[in-house]
Amino acid sequence: MRARRDPGRAVDPVTPPRARPGNPWAALLVLCLGNFLILLDTSIVNTAVPDMMRSLDTGIDSMLWVLNGYLLALASLLIVAGRLGDLFGPRTVFMAGMAVFAVASVLCGAAQSPGQLIAARVVQGVGAAALLPQALVLISGIFPASRRGAAFGIFTAVAGVAAVSGPTLGGLVITRLGWEWIFYLNVPLSAAGVALAWWLVPDLRTRRPRHLDVVGVLLATAALVGLMYALIEGERHDWGTVRGPVGIPAILVATAVCAVVFALRERRQREPLVPPALFRLANFGPATVITLVSSFGLYGFLLVFVIETQALLGMSPLESGLAALPWTVVLSAVAPVAGRLTDRLGGRRLLAGGLTVYALGVLGMALLVTPHSTAGTFVVPLIAVGVGMGASIAPTTTEAMRHVPAHLAGAAAGVLNTARQVGGALGAAVVGAVLQHRLADALPEAARAGAAQLPPEARADFLHGFGVAAGEGVKLGAGQAGGFVVPAGTPPELADRYREVAQAAFADAFLPAVRPALGVVVGVLLLGGLFALRLRRSPSHQV
Repeated sequence: MRARRDPGRAVDPVTPPRARPGNPWAALLVLCLGNFLILLDTSIVNTAVPDMMRSLDTGIDSMLWVLNGYLLALASLLIVAGRLGDLFGPRTVFMAGMAVFAVASVLCGAAQSPGQLIAARVVQGVGAAALLPQALVLISGIFPASRRGAAFGIFTAVAGVAAVSGPTLGGLVITRLGWEWIFYLNVPLSAAGVALAWWLVPDLRTRRPRHLDVVGVLLATAALVGLMYALIEGERHDWGTVRGPVGIPAILVATAVCAVVFALRERRQREPLVPPALFRLANFGPATVITLVSSFGLYGFLLVFVIETQALLGMSPLESGLAALPWTVVLSAVAPVAGRLTDRLGGRRLLAGGLTVYALGVLGMALLVTPHSTAGTFVVPLIAVGVGMGASIAPTTTEAMRHVPAHLAGAAAGVLNTARQVGGALGAAVVGAVLQHRLADALPEAARAGAAQLPPEARADFLHGFGVAAGEGVKLGAGQAGGFVVPAGTPPELADRYREVAQAAFADAFLPAVRPALGVVVGVLLLGGLFALRLRRSPSHQV
């Protein structure tokens, strides 16, 4: 018998009737733990790159795949993982993902070669992909609509803190324990997460799909692997040939073909992997676009911030992380408040205002940076960035999931998390390309000007070493000009002079590049703010 709708109350289509036993806030803490570990591992590993290169006796190309193998597996499998949650239950898949993540972390820490580490990181990404969408489904299921925004606010605050605290935590762990421990520390936390999930997180029972569209899985995975590979590796290959006849343009064409065939197939399936009905729900489509835009802004800005503080200002990874504290603290304070306001007022105005403040904070960073800046220079812009991020991330998730029926929640969470990962990769790729293009124009002249300050016999070695160090630094997103490799046999006093001149040359070239790169981030965030005005107000939030 169908329940009659009370016009005086908001409809909650997401939560199944038996979904809220126990303490939902305790369950939320478990979900936040999983979310924190997964997102922390997207940034903390960057800090360990120099130590891993020395320990495993490898070069830059292998290290890039240690970083990118995780992201590629994570982003490519989120949609499939979301649907698996619909099939087998989100708690079951959440615990399985956390267990895989823990085992892979042991393998990462024990790796004796670059190949072993890359393979373990890919497995780690598989576990992360299984875990991440289930958290959104479980929050939607265990919290009533009136408190869901507050829950998503806390959840997204943890996600934001994880994304920007990697350098700080990584620096502390590596200095005290060694690079292996950035992986080993995941193990007890993941084991605790599995046990606590079994104890505290309810097993949601909904009308589940009866089968998985295997052909759809293959098409979606192929499309996402192609897209993410092109975004991650495109700049390194100058958007041209990768190997033999295979190039980035060909990969993008194949990606588009797979995506079109997938979309056409989904329209004919009784139980599609990505139900087209999702995009007919109020606000799901626009909120997915805004998720992509927010993530573009976060990862594009984070790339510039790390290079700016470490390469331009000479901070260590730990100092760079501490410089980001105003951003982290404000974000973690604002996001839960924004979530509660979304429950009361809806997310439309919060999103538009939050993305605008976010853009103004990034603009402030672009205008204030100089070679003589200190951490104090950026406090006000970083506070604005934290306010804007906190006011935009939680409302986006709440509005996206607000009207999603329980049996489609896994698919919706998979799509939303995929948009977040693709947006991040797109932001890093586009902003990185702008930086690389501007630096390619400015670095040779800056290097020649720096070389002129050295003895004539030292200039050729300097120019070669500077080019390698600067190029590798930009590829890693951490501008390693300060890690300039001095030729063997160089007297100590000249070696110090080499490094000093290299640092100054990189700073001279970087400053003209940073403003247009951050300008791209500002423009995208402002467009996102305008797009947020397209969100419909929920009936309970009409004013």
